[in-house]
Amino acid sequence: MYYYPNMYPHQYPYYVNVPMNNYGRQSVYWNIPVEGHANSSFRFSNGDARISLKDYGAEPFVVNINEATKQNNTYRTALWTGTHLQVTLMSLNVGEDIGLEMHPNVDQFLRVEQGQGIVQMGKRKDNLNFKRNIYDDSAIMIPAGTWHNVINTGNIPLKLYSIYAPPNHPFGTVHRTKADAMAAEEGYGNENGNTVVFGRTPDEWIRYTEFLVKEGLEDVKKGINMTHILQEFILMGVLVGKGYSPEKAYETVEEWERTGESKLLQKSKKMQN
Repeated sequence: MYYYPNMYPHQYPYYVNVPMNNYGRQSVYWNIPVEGHANSSFRFSNGDARISLKDYGAEPFVVNINEATKQNNTYRTALWTGTHLQVTLMSLNVGEDIGLEMHPNVDQFLRVEQGQGIVQMGKRKDNLNFKRNIYDDSAIMIPAGTWHNVINTGNIPLKLYSIYAPPNHPFGTVHRTKADAMAAEEGYGNENGNTVVFGRTPDEWIRYTEFLVKEGLEDVKKGINMTHILQEFILMGVLVGKGYSPEKAYETVEEWERTGESKLLQKSKKMQN
């Protein structure tokens, strides 16, 4: 996760409906840049207005951050990138996490606007001794050099915004999914040293997924059809790759079978070896 000024000369905004209400007889004016009209103002009457979620830095800007955060559906979108700080919007799917990371030279502020989860922090990545539950309105301060992770433990997307000081991502960054973010991080390399990337070494992945290996071996001992076992654990691996913890991935796939959401899993379990 690195900051490269002016890396994206052409931004690719997407749009959301942000409710803007008038109170009494007052008119409401927001100074929001319109594409092609940098100094334009929107006037909102009763009803919804569409704003473009893109990087407005480093111009003066005002936005309803609560509404913008809750209506963002991407894993990460940079909303404002300046010289000394950056604001990004994030949305974590159910069971998804940001991933274990550390910013050596960047302080970070997070605020939750929707959902619930857990934040973990520590001086070493193998000792996250600070753990707190987080909810709507929770504010999280992460000092530079601190290993950290945020996990969505609720049943709806976890919506939050992040402030980095100094900026931590390229101007105009949009990561629609966590997989996009990981691919981008791998592409940036580590020359700036801003972040120790989420990605694990092969041995770290093996240790991380050991729970799934043990569960798979238990199914083999029970004589469960091998096709069924492979189907289940390949699906679990896909979910882990999307950011689910191994335990959450296991629980999710088992629920698909149990509830009948996956007829094919139910069918393969009844097959004989």
